[in-house]
Amino acid sequence: MKSPYVNELKPNQLVETSFLVQSKEIRQKKGGELYLSLFLADRTGELDAKMWDNVSDVLNEFERDDFVKVKGIIQVFHNKPQMTIHKVRRLDESEVQFTDYFPSSKRDSGEMWLELRAIVAAMRDPHLKGLLEAVLDDEDIARRYRLAPAAKQIHHAFLGGLIEHVLSVCGMAKSAAAHYANIDYDLLITGAVLHDIGKIYELNYERGFSYSNEGQLIGHISIAMRMVGEKLRALPDFPPLVRSLVEHMILSHHGKLEFGSPKVPQFPEALLLHYLDDLDSKMEAMRALIENDRQLEGCFTTYNSALERAALKKDRYLNPAPAEGASPIAGAKSPAPPAAPPRPPVVAGNSVMAEKLLQAGLLRPKAN
Repeated sequence: MKSPYVNELKPNQLVETSFLVQSKEIRQKKGGELYLSLFLADRTGELDAKMWDNVSDVLNEFERDDFVKVKGIIQVFHNKPQMTIHKVRRLDESEVQFTDYFPSSKRDSGEMWLELRAIVAAMRDPHLKGLLEAVLDDEDIARRYRLAPAAKQIHHAFLGGLIEHVLSVCGMAKSAAAHYANIDYDLLITGAVLHDIGKIYELNYERGFSYSNEGQLIGHISIAMRMVGEKLRALPDFPPLVRSLVEHMILSHHGKLEFGSPKVPQFPEALLLHYLDDLDSKMEAMRALIENDRQLEGCFTTYNSALERAALKKDRYLNPAPAEGASPIAGAKSPAPPAAPPRPPVVAGNSVMAEKLLQAGLLRPKAN
């Protein structure tokens, strides 16, 4: 197991540990010399890093998605930790344990898979249930569904993130369908299970998270439509009108044309799916933003472009760190201030100024 992790690093700490290279850029200083700008990561977060000296010695030693061992010092730049690297070398995969470097769901993937299969098994509509079982019985789909993230960066961007997101949407769908009498629960669940299924092929997640060539060219909505179409060919009795409803939910789940949906939601289950999907995505994005923010001071995170806001770190806001010099123990009383020095007595022959000080209470008369 590697140590320390990103979330354990402290300012002015000399560090020697390993990371996954998330990005690598070769830049120029003002004088023309080269330096490296890197983002390094492990399962707890990412770290901005710079290598200013001896860059030519390591320039071609490693690339993005390689594992590296680095030695350097943690400093503070713009209120965030930043590593200045002194030494770096590429690690062979035999030297690392992959689980140290990739964020993953806190839930067990096998447990989540059984929960999803139980939700599908409880459905009453034989056609919708049959479609979902045909999809989930596919061994390649099942393997990828348990492993895939739900996104590259914005929300549930960790291994197992897709199925965790789908189960969350299914849980809200159950409550929403009980609340709104006009909602077809089985249809809503079908949309929840299938709406993001194209992401299992849209994203690469064997090392860092990135878009596959298919993801770049087609996108997860089109991939999902193709996947569903392939399974429906083996279900000739599936009602054509219901097929159009399922396809519409996949096509419209982003909600707006400018958000990438070819269609906007046009019936209640499709609209509800969009809002449940959007709600779960945003709540997870805000959780991750607050939990992973590396700002050292203040109770707000950096600005998040996806959420279009900074987020309040509520715990830090409600429980601010003691001010410098304050008692470190909550509720402890501060020591009493030292007693003021005694006022000098007024002596005979004092000036008019001394008399005014006496009247103001700043001097005391000399005792007889």
